[in-house]
Amino acid sequence: MTSRIRTLVLSVAAAALVVPLTALPSSASTVGTAGTSAPAPASASGATSTADTPPRTGFEDSDGAEWTTLAGEQEFLAAVDRGGEGVSVSTIGTTKQGRPLNLVELGNKRSATSLLLICSQHGDEPSGREACLTTVRDLAYPEDRATKRFLDRTSVLVVPTANPDGRAADTRGNSDGVDINRDHIALRTAEGRAMAALTRDRQPDVIYDLHEYGATPPYYDKDLFDLWPRNLNTSSRVHDEAQTLSEAYVRPAARAGDHTIGTYGIWTDPVTGDPIKQTAGDGQERILRNASGVKHSIGLLIESRVDPGSEAEENDPALNQRRRVDSQLDSLKGLFDYADKRRAKIATATALSRAAGLLDRGPVYLGGADNEPAAPEDTLDNPPCGYRLDAAQYADVKDELALHGVKALPTRGDAAFVPLRQSQRNLIPLLLDSRATYHLTVGQPVATC
Repeated sequence: MTSRIRTLVLSVAAAALVVPLTALPSSASTVGTAGTSAPAPASASGATSTADTPPRTGFEDSDGAEWTTLAGEQEFLAAVDRGGEGVSVSTIGTTKQGRPLNLVELGNKRSATSLLLICSQHGDEPSGREACLTTVRDLAYPEDRATKRFLDRTSVLVVPTANPDGRAADTRGNSDGVDINRDHIALRTAEGRAMAALTRDRQPDVIYDLHEYGATPPYYDKDLFDLWPRNLNTSSRVHDEAQTLSEAYVRPAARAGDHTIGTYGIWTDPVTGDPIKQTAGDGQERILRNASGVKHSIGLLIESRVDPGSEAEENDPALNQRRRVDSQLDSLKGLFDYADKRRAKIATATALSRAAGLLDRGPVYLGGADNEPAAPEDTLDNPPCGYRLDAAQYADVKDELALHGVKALPTRGDAAFVPLRQSQRNLIPLLLDSRATYHLTVGQPVATC
């Protein structure tokens, strides 16, 4: 790393030494700062612990027959908070139905490498949530020196249940039926707003988003699929690091656990392995993996297969559920190995991405993806200097701009001007340009400042 780049990186976070990490144990609506008081323990079935042993989830206690209840999650996290090492549990928001959005923090909060795990945005996709809960416990009770060294150099943030109302109802959407993973631009949900504030305040280097999917045999039925940010407003360094995370770390870790894995949204020929068509996984900025990239984090989506993969799984739902959770846990080993071995490259990529907006150079894309060039009408080769918002517009979107980390300059009569020359430069036209698919409002472009 050159001295100039090192100076820039160190201004964001101190560089860290690279220490290999052995596999971790596989246990089988505010605009302000994210993070408030810890949740009180709940008396409920679904988690067990004693004074002398680490807590267990309801999923573990039932040997995979039952998912951990929300009350059990509260009890489990309270036990981890009390007895774990270097762990804190807080609440970053509350759902419409009054359920807490929990945040677990582990490791070194001042570390140069920060990871954010977002689990179960879709309430009917619980396996990632179970993997997150047991990972929290295993990191809070480290048993080997390598894991302790990893935690000394890493900040790990976990939102175990990003959609508690949906989990309670076993529905994809929240209590209003909104798909939270389509709300990372509009921020109309309490859940989306909490995650935006968390991302803004903590600026994680990596955002890892855990999901599940339904198979379409024989073209689309691997144990796991993953995908990086495809949105073209993601910096090339962040995009390349996300692909490296997938191809060189998560996929090998999944295969080492004897799981098949491929690219999310791409059907493939079962004989040749050649892609046939794309059915999902585009560059929509409102999806978390894409919003992560636009906001300078190395994003990765991971999806485990819900459908039984064998006759044994068809006859034993607990076997199916254990396989789903185990596949998520094995892929997480790849994430942690990546963070440990590429610290300097991760810090360089995310720091330079955050700094690039201050230069205010280059095109902004209102469409397209890394595998689909943007159309001319979706390409702002010469973006405006900024956007003017009248008083009514600014009153309507100022909270969302603040949650996104976008700075607006107040002008006369309660109006505002939003300059592009800031860290979130490439996000601003997606929020305020009339041609952007998911814009919040239509600002008036200003050609020169």
